[in-house]
Amino acid sequence: PRLGCVNIHGSLLPRWRGAAPIQRAIEAGDAQTGITIMQMDEGLDTGAMLMREAMPIMDTMTAQDLHDALAGLGARMIVAALAGLSDGTLHPEPQPEDGVTYARKITKDEGRLDWMRSAGELSRMVRALTPWPGAWFEHGKERIKVLAAEAVEGAGAPGTVIEGVLTVACGKDALRLLRVQRAGKGPTDADAFLRGYALPPGTVLDGEKA
Repeated sequence: PRLGCVNIHGSLLPRWRGAAPIQRAIEAGDAQTGITIMQMDEGLDTGAMLMREAMPIMDTMTAQDLHDALAGLGARMIVAALAGLSDGTLHPEPQPEDGVTYARKITKDEGRLDWMRSAGELSRMVRALTPWPGAWFEHGKERIKVLAAEAVEGAGAPGTVIEGVLTVACGKDALRLLRVQRAGKGPTDADAFLRGYALPPGTVLDGEKA
């Protein structure tokens, strides 16, 4: 093409080059991300930048929420970028050498909650993997998805249900499960879930084995 090929990338390059910039930004606890309009080249998201605009990552944002917000931002920016390329007022800028990180592809297996990790990490993981592939744990022979959770104060053996409504001790602090889903059933909040499924304090949940 006369003006080359451009890409709407969901991060502030050179941070989070690769397949899953939205999920990895949430998982890492980044305070902000954004859109980079970039020229495509032979590398993996290494092309020169045409435009960049930042957006905050709110503490409650899931990957779906952030995706939708970035989609709107990217749609607006690409119109301006194409106009600037066409009339010659927009000039590419090479990506800096510092700050390069790679957002590896999301795999279906990484949704299993490892209770040895901190509650803060697991809370971000739940948000980063919503809606796909979803975070989950096992109890007995059943896999239960966690759709929303928050880190709270608490202590106990990692993976043990402690006092409070569906709160699980982690390597540091505890994770309160706010919304869950059993296989073959609809999503439900913690109170409703516990009325039909017993997970009393002291229950040990299966998690990633150390």
